[in-house]
Amino acid sequence: MSKFITDELVEERLIKKGFGEQDSHDEEHVKKVVCKHYDLEITDDWSNNCDHYIYEETTADGYSVWISTYMQDKVSVSENVFYYDNDLADQFKTAVYDNDHSDVKIYVDDIHEDNYWLQDAIRDLYVELVDVYTDMVRDELIDEGYEDLPTDEQTSVDLLNLIANNE
Repeated sequence: MSKFITDELVEERLIKKGFGEQDSHDEEHVKKVVCKHYDLEITDDWSNNCDHYIYEETTADGYSVWISTYMQDKVSVSENVFYYDNDLADQFKTAVYDNDHSDVKIYVDDIHEDNYWLQDAIRDLYVELVDVYTDMVRDELIDEGYEDLPTDEQTSVDLLNLIANNE
């Protein structure tokens, strides 16, 4: 008798790994598992030992700009200065990818819950990890002898073969 991979079985395994559907609605949980997976610390305490810095500055004429840099003492206007903060989510994710699993520390001057770009970046990283862990769970189940459920197309072909063979 065949054992089939079901959505419920995959979800059960994802829950054990911290990536269940219900947990995905808890922002603190999402942040915690993303930080754990990437060996990441997000801090708002400035120090010289951060791997990346994202912060707001004010121009001489009073406009806000955002800085995203690996080296706080070397800022290139064309590469590290952003007029809009909606570019910062991609900057944050790039900093995480560039330092993946190396005990990374990222300074963000505003890590509060109302920082939408940071929440968006963490949510995006979480969604990507759900895909990675879903594939991992499916591979584990296949290694344990489970099979994918037949698709409607496969079922139709099987039915036609039965009819053709008078079974």
